[in-house]
Amino acid sequence: MSKPLIWETDGRDWPHRDASRFVQAGPLTWHVQEMGTGPTLVLLHGTGAATHSWRHLMPLLARDHRVIAMDLPGHGFTRGRPPGGLTLPGMAAAVGVLLEKLEVRPERLIGHSAGAAIALRMVRDGFDVPEVVGLNAALSPFPGFFAPLFQGLARALVLNPLVPRLFAASARTSGDTGRLLVRSTGSHIDAEGVRCYAMLLGNALHCRGALEMMAGWDLAGLQRDLPRIAVPVRLIHGAKDAAVPTSSVEQAVTLMPQAALSVLAGLGHLAHEERADLVAAAMTAAASVDA
Repeated sequence: MSKPLIWETDGRDWPHRDASRFVQAGPLTWHVQEMGTGPTLVLLHGTGAATHSWRHLMPLLARDHRVIAMDLPGHGFTRGRPPGGLTLPGMAAAVGVLLEKLEVRPERLIGHSAGAAIALRMVRDGFDVPEVVGLNAALSPFPGFFAPLFQGLARALVLNPLVPRLFAASARTSGDTGRLLVRSTGSHIDAEGVRCYAMLLGNALHCRGALEMMAGWDLAGLQRDLPRIAVPVRLIHGAKDAAVPTSSVEQAVTLMPQAALSVLAGLGHLAHEERADLVAAAMTAAASVDA
């Protein structure tokens, strides 16, 4: 049986370890990081990532805010399974339960990639938040017949218990995590980030969580609901994103009544890990326009 990541050993060099704690909310034990004081911002990472994804952006935002991040269900050091599974509604509901347990009313939900979809689903399901920020947001399904093919493949893979183990074993032995990230995201990140991704992708349970999340993702349903998102939505996108084309985000902007897009030249899907300063500046610029 695959073993979970162990905080005392696997997490001994985790970015911002001193900001970490574990919170029981519903059937899950969440790995949560928190820093700063002021209006609250909540950070939601993307598929296959964890709180390490915010290692550069979180301290910048914490200068003026209370910032909360967590490992999503099936990812990193969070343990347990939400009642709705690792589907978009299930993940959104689980995050809502955690924030209720923390007695948090965020000023902003900030989601990267699939985390942006979770944030918008939370709003669609009635979560009260004044604004959503999407970083390289994955909001559109694969075009045409590729959508059911992709989801069907992910379901087949997650049903085979050997696949996550084989994927994790390959990640542990290949030493190719950095090159894989460049090919799949268009981003060049620092050695600490590559190390964290290598550890995560080398764990079969984490890989299974990422595969199961993709298998249960209904972005077509979310896209139909985008016109009903009434809160302001600020999308910030790396122009060199190899995972989510800028055109798909431009399309999503046209569907939401209060959406705006900023494109950052020279950055990929992990723009907030490449140049957190530029992403933070883009968020500040968008906020000042509103003011």
